[in-house]
Amino acid sequence: MAPAMPKSATELMQEILFATVVDAIGALRSSAGGLPNRMIATLGAIHANTAHADLPKELQDAIAANVRAAFTRLLKEGYVVTQNPGPPQRAAPSNPPPHARPPAPPRRPNPGRPDRPRSGAPGRGGKPRPPKG
Repeated sequence: MAPAMPKSATELMQEILFATVVDAIGALRSSAGGLPNRMIATLGAIHANTAHADLPKELQDAIAANVRAAFTRLLKEGYVVTQNPGPPQRAAPSNPPPHARPPAPPRRPNPGRPDRPRSGAPGRGGKPRPPKG
């Protein structure tokens, strides 16, 4: 018999997550007591902001058991699981991000009329008015 090929981390995680989802569905069924409408209501109450404590007790227990089993399986497969010492350190980028704009070129005076601004009266953006009177 040939030795089993080692599984990639992706394959292993897919197997772990699949088993977790199947166990979670079974836990939801048992928490509903076999009543389909109660199971649908429980599923409808679960959303992205649901806290762990808000889940049915059976589902909480299934999640806890699957987390323990996942760590055990990862260790058994030869993966190293350690405590994270902190956020990863990022090196300073050597190049600016591609979306950064270069500085604007300096403004030049109007070559045709160096004594007058281009827009007419300052701050108005049009021609100066003749004096009233």
